[in-house]
Order: sequence, then C-alpha cells, then structure tokens
Amino acid sequence: MAITGWQFIDAHGTFRLPDPHRSSHLYFPLANEAGMASSITPTLNGDAKIDHNTYLLLPTSIDDLHNTRSARNFWVRIDGIHVWSAAGGSALQTVQRLSSGGDEVTLTAGFLWHAVTRKNTEHGLQAEITSFVPAGDDYVELMRVTLANTGEELLQLTPTAAIPIFGRSADNLRDHRHVTSLLHRTTCHPNGVLVRPTLSFDERGHTVNHITYAVLGVGADRAAPVGFFPTVEDFIGEGGTLDWPEAVVASGEMAKAGDSIDGYEALGGIRFADVTLAPGEERSYILILAILDQDDSPEDLLDRYGSEADFADTLERTKTYWIEKISTLQFETGDARQDGWLQWVAFQPTLRRIMGNSFLPYHDYGRGGRGWRDLWQDILALLIMARDDVSGMLLGNFAGVRIDGSNATIIGSQPGEFKADRNEIARVWMDHGAWPLLTTRLYIDQSGDLMFLLREQSYFKDHHISRCRRTDPLWSPEQGTQLKTEAGDAYQGTVLEHLLVQHLTAFFNVGEHNNILLEGADWNDALDMADERGESVAFSALYAGNLLKLGELCQLLRDEGVQEVSLAAELLPLLDSLGTSVDYESVTDKRKLLQTYFGTVEHTVSGEKIGVKPDDLERDLSRKGLWLAEHIRENEWITNSEGFSWFNGYYDDDGRRVEGDHPGGVRMTLTGQVFPLMSGFVPDERVDEVVRAAQRYLYDESVSGYRLNTDFGELLVNLGRAFGFAYGHKENGAMFSHMPVMYAYSLYLCGKAEEGWKVLQGIYRQSLDFARSRMYPGIPEYFTDRGRGVYPYLTGSASWYLLTLLTQAYGLKGELGNLILEPKLTAEQFDPNGRAIVHTLFAGKKLTVTFENPNHLAYGSYIIEEVTLNGESILSTAGAKKVVIGRERITALPDQVEIVVTVSEVRQAAGRKPA
Repeated sequence: MAITGWQFIDAHGTFRLPDPHRSSHLYFPLANEAGMASSITPTLNGDAKIDHNTYLLLPTSIDDLHNTRSARNFWVRIDGIHVWSAAGGSALQTVQRLSSGGDEVTLTAGFLWHAVTRKNTEHGLQAEITSFVPAGDDYVELMRVTLANTGEELLQLTPTAAIPIFGRSADNLRDHRHVTSLLHRTTCHPNGVLVRPTLSFDERGHTVNHITYAVLGVGADRAAPVGFFPTVEDFIGEGGTLDWPEAVVASGEMAKAGDSIDGYEALGGIRFADVTLAPGEERSYILILAILDQDDSPEDLLDRYGSEADFADTLERTKTYWIEKISTLQFETGDARQDGWLQWVAFQPTLRRIMGNSFLPYHDYGRGGRGWRDLWQDILALLIMARDDVSGMLLGNFAGVRIDGSNATIIGSQPGEFKADRNEIARVWMDHGAWPLLTTRLYIDQSGDLMFLLREQSYFKDHHISRCRRTDPLWSPEQGTQLKTEAGDAYQGTVLEHLLVQHLTAFFNVGEHNNILLEGADWNDALDMADERGESVAFSALYAGNLLKLGELCQLLRDEGVQEVSLAAELLPLLDSLGTSVDYESVTDKRKLLQTYFGTVEHTVSGEKIGVKPDDLERDLSRKGLWLAEHIRENEWITNSEGFSWFNGYYDDDGRRVEGDHPGGVRMTLTGQVFPLMSGFVPDERVDEVVRAAQRYLYDESVSGYRLNTDFGELLVNLGRAFGFAYGHKENGAMFSHMPVMYAYSLYLCGKAEEGWKVLQGIYRQSLDFARSRMYPGIPEYFTDRGRGVYPYLTGSASWYLLTLLTQAYGLKGELGNLILEPKLTAEQFDPNGRAIVHTLFAGKKLTVTFENPNHLAYGSYIIEEVTLNGESILSTAGAKKVVIGRERITALPDQVEIVVTVSEVRQAAGRKPA
C-alpha cells in the first residue's frame, strides 16, 4: 500500500494526512498554558491530565496507544442493527484497519487542534470529530462529533459517547488500581457523569480529595442526554469489552440524572436521543472533558462551551491565540512545505514549557516539570520569539544555583521556583553550569542589557553540599531553600557572581587527566556510570570557551565604566591569579583548592564581599580558559590507524580514554567534536579533520544525519547505561537531533556553512519522509535505526534549530543590542527568484528581512553589496560579510521594519566605498 505523507493546506501550519490510522505510534498534543495537557491519536486514544496526580483519562505510554481499549469513543447504532465507532474504536474496525477495506479516514490538524473525518461508505455515514483544549484557564478538553448522512437513504441513529474516567494519580495505574476505584463517588448529572473520589491515595499519603472529574454532553440545540452509563462494568456487560460493549450492541439498561454509584471504575457513558438523518443532513454533539476544582461547577462549563456556536467560537479564538504565538518567527524559503514545518519547530519550545519532559506517550517518565538544562535552552527560543521581556524569568532561574556550583534538580511550576530534594537523589550533571552563560550572553546581545550581570539573586540551599558528595548535617527543611549568611540573612550575589561560581568550581573539579569530572553525567544523561574517575573532555571544552566569554564580559563592563564588581569573599581563592597562583598542571593542587572552598561554604557564607576590578577578573578567567583550551588541543587530539583525526570526548570510570581505535571497531562521539568547535579554539585545519572524521564514522545516509556515536559493540558499565541500549536508539548511536543541530551551529561558527546546512536539511528531509519517519511535522528527539521519528514535540533540539537557522544561516542576531546582518545562506536556500525571507522580532520591532541573491551565488563567493532600511539605502560597501545596524536606529522606526540585503559576487563590488 502506497504511503502518503502529510501536506500543509494553508499558510498557518494546518496539515492534512490521509489514512492516519494505518500508522502506529502517531499522537498529537492538546494543551493550554493553565496546565491542561492531553494527547490524542487518530483513533482518539491518549490521555488527559493536569499533573502526575490528576489524570482524567487513563495514563498512556507509547505501547498503550495500540494495546489499550480504554480510549475516547463515540458509538453509533445504525438502523437499530449495525454498530459503528465514529472514532474507529470497534473490534470490527480494528480488523478492517489492517486490510485495504474499512473506513476512509483523514486527519486535519493545526496548532493544538485535531480533527479526524471518518466515512463509512457501506452505510453512507460520516463522522468528523474535532478536539482541542481551549486557550485560557479551564482544565477542559472539548470534542465536537458531527454525524452526516452521505448516502441516499434515511438513517436511524442511536448515538452514545463512551469515555472511561480514570480519575486519580498515575501512580495508581499499577499501585492499588482496584483499591483506588473504591474511592470513586460517581453521580449522573443531567448532562453527564461526575466522579469525585473521596481521597487522593498515592505517594503523598491519604488526603481528602477536592477534585471532580467530569464528562459532559450536549446534543443539538443544547438538548440534554436521555441516559447514562456511569461504570465500565455495566457498559461493557458480562463478557463484553470496551471495543464491543453490550450497552451499544444490545442496548443495555441506562441510569438517569441523579443516580449515583460508588466504588467502581467510572465511565463517561452518555446516551443521546435517537435521531433520523435525511440524505445530506448532519447533527453535532458537544462533549466536555473536564477536571474541576471545588470552586468550579459543571454548569459554568456548559454555559461557556455547551453549544455548537460556543464550540466554534472557542475553537477560532484558540486557533488565533496559538498562531499569534508563533507568528513572531516565520521563514519564507520558497518551499511552502518547509515553511510550514518550520512553524511547527517554532511551536515546540512552547509545548516544552507547558509539558516539560513528561505527559506525552513517549515521554512516560518523570512527574512533570522541566530539568535544569531545559530552563536555559528553552529561553533561547524565547529570546528570538517572545514579545515580552524575559529578563525576569532569566534572573529567576539563577536562584537555582548552589554556592558549590551545582544546582537544584527539582524545579517547580512557577518561574524561579526550586524545591529541596526529598528523594535523596545525589546526582550532579557536570554540564549544568555551562548553559546559563550561553543563554545570558544571547540575552545581552539581543537586548544590550549588559548591566543584567550586576543584578542580584539568591542561591539555592538544601542538604547537598560539595557538589552532592556530602550532606550538611546542620540544614533542615524548616530553614528554607535560600543560602544564608552567618547572621541568618538571605545571601544574594550578582548574576556575574553566580556564573563565576559555576565556572570556577568546574575548572578545579578535575579528574586524573586534568579534564573536568563527568560526575553523574553531562548532556548525555545516559553516561551515568563513571562518577568516580570519568571525565568529560567534551564539556571541558565548552567550559574553556565559556571562561573566555566571561572574561570578555568583564572587559565590556570595564568599558561601560564599572570600576569594581562585588564578590563573596569565599570565592576569591578560586580567582587564584589575583593571589597565590595554582599550578594548573597539578591535579592535586586544583582538587585541594576546591575542597578548601567547599569547606568555607558548607552551611552558610560570611556575607562579606570584596570588590574586584573587571580587568583583574578578565585576566584570571582568560588565563584559565586559555590553559584549558590548550590542554585539550595538546592532549585530546587523536589520530587513528586509518589516518582520521578528531577529539577524544571522554574518559571512563577506569580512567581510560574512550575514543579512538579499539579491538571492536573505531569509537567516536559527536559530542566530543561539537564543543571544541563551538568554543572557537580549534584551528581551521583541525576543523577540516573533524568534519572528515565525522563524515567517515558518524554520518549515516539511512537516517539523513550524524549518529551520536559509533557502535561500541559492548555493554560499558564503567561509562553509562547508554551502552545497554540497542545501538541506533536513544543515547547509543541514534541520530539524536539535539547534538547534530548543535554540530550544525558549531560548523557555522567555524565558517562551514555548506556542511552546517547539510545537517539542518538532513533532519528536515528525514522528518518529511513519512513512509519512514511516521511522524507529524516537527523535530523528534531522535530517529531510530529504521528511520522512525520518536519522542516528538518535547525536545530542546527545536530551540537550537531555530537559533542556528536564524542567527547563523540567515545571520540575523544581536551584538550588545545592535542588529547584525551576517548571512551564511547557501545557494539552495534562495528561492527561484533568488530570495530568502525571514520575519522576526528585534528591539521590539517586527522585522521582515529579505536577502536577495539573484545569481544564486554560493556562500563564500558573495558579499553584502547593499542594505536598505524601510526603503532607504543605508550601506554600500566593498567586501562586507557583516553589517551592523545600531539599536537606536531601529527603535526610532515604526513597528514594521523592512530590511533588504542584496549580495553580489566579490569582484562585482570591488573598489566601492562605504556610503
């Protein structure tokens, strides 16, 4: 059977996919910013919840999507004889799905709305089911089921909605599933079924429950249902199942409004009045799936959503809301399909802010919320897309930094909210200290707000000290989670001080090869079994580059007239260039100095601050950064027996170098190459060598991209669980989107635009190949060895893809608040008319930037010939690859700014002077 992929049907990201029910593992997110989060499949499987402990529908993992029968459903009994599911959820339709017969099905979806049209040609009946979560504050998922007679005869229909209500914590899926059903108190409301358990019964203990789970239904002209099936047991009947229920097949006995039943698995079973449809006639039903707090009422929801007009109006407002959200970054590539795909990539960071790394079928782990790394990487997209000032959010995140350089691992739902670890999980990801600087520097460049570095914030404090190697016996939860001074006051330091703490502690926290210790893991969470002797050369390189960047920021502060920076007195010994210099070649001396520092900040700090000149800070940071960069260049550059050279990225827990030749085959990681390149200390000739080696050992055309590592061929319990995974999956050699995208970013930084674009375009091409990827538009976490895109929507690679495309390929970025135009577009990125267009925000203005390359010149063979700003020529220069437009010039313009950048071959502009 030929496989047809999705196609966009408008300019707003709406796509259509035929036969979606014939592809496994497809699901779609529905959510709002209040916290309602649902997933839905072409057969209406999936769940709905507001957090880990409050699931309206049965929690679903990826394999549950085809295993479980507990799904949203809408049954129709036709002419009193034939039974048909408008959702495709009957036993008969499941069999037909595997053949060429059965229903004709089409999916149409847009930003957080989902519609499935299903046509039964045998009986001339069509159903369209539209689902979405309204933008706003309600914990509600809405469904509209429209039945239409597409035949030539009258149809007598008996409609029945059937939505199983789980109504408790995800923990109870396996822990006391039956016992917790005994807590259910189920009532038949005039418009549906309400379930209010007496208790919440989970790991938090036994607490009185105040949540009501509801499934409400409304017929045409707000008609109430005629009866109810409030329990699964009575609906399916003895020997029945949810995909062939007795209540539908044999018209079982119904409950009526006001009836109640206690202690059973609940069902939002709603029978609507029989209806006769003439040919061409249709009838719609509205279903409201809701989670209600004690102050909420079903009547309020029925008033807001309980009619076709209400549903249609709310759907349009929700569509407009989300389209506006992503309208701040749009690309016009000349390929409408790629433009639409990029809109979905741009939407993914928003989904991650709502759902964190949990609550979708592949993401069946965690208890909601985001990780530390996610906080910073998601802001990357915000900084190039958000209309609002994000400095408050950025500042709030620094409250999660500990004074020992580690950070909180339990992150609350509110900005800047961090919680003490009550689970005794003593784990440090050694890369966590590096990300805040990258995000902060982007913020400063986009905004020009250099003084952000001098804003103050508290530090996080709990019982973990010395980078989670020890515990503080003097700390108790009653003392709160802010670091205190000896006098008992909450201590605050500047953002710059927080960044210094993260980087200075990392610099001295070295293993026996003088690279920074791997500790619990780095970006690759699955390198988690080398916490004693393991070292991450890869992220040592990032820290090296960051130390140099911190030094540059100190110079900029000096240039702005800052005479001194106040720092905690305890931090001064780590700035060893300002006092007794430490021999950086001595692992012992570095470790000793760090332990001394840990000893001074175990429970409190003195509160004393010392003024340090920015020049002195810059000198110390540069010395450290340069030393570490040179150390990596000299000691971790390897050449194998085939003559290929690259950087070793790791040492294992036996202190052995991981990469290079090995009896089982060549071992190479992509991560080990990305961060030396990104940090800017690799000579051009070595960049070429890295590219050659990555192409030889890591590139795989079958997945259109670079694998995370070669096949190491064995379980490595001295490095990480990754090597227990099958090769080609997850962190063991998958085409794991995040790292290839960062590789592309690094290649652009090194002037390798063609190579960088190849990486970005490869991910797009693989996603587009629906016969293999089997995914909706967007970037997945990774592609399997078979090319399937898995773990879609909630991946940090989306933020990095957008950042790379906008700031590197299109070359549109900030530099201390000024606008930089430095295109690195390849010839193929221009449309047939020689144009590449991007719409974005900068300095509060809506920019449309058009790059004109009428001769389709390749990158490297063109220079910027002319720039116009709202029609006014502002530059005509010889040989410029980069143009700076002052922020004040942009802020003085109207809200809509048109910039046209014309490029020409270098020789054509020779001899011309700046205008």
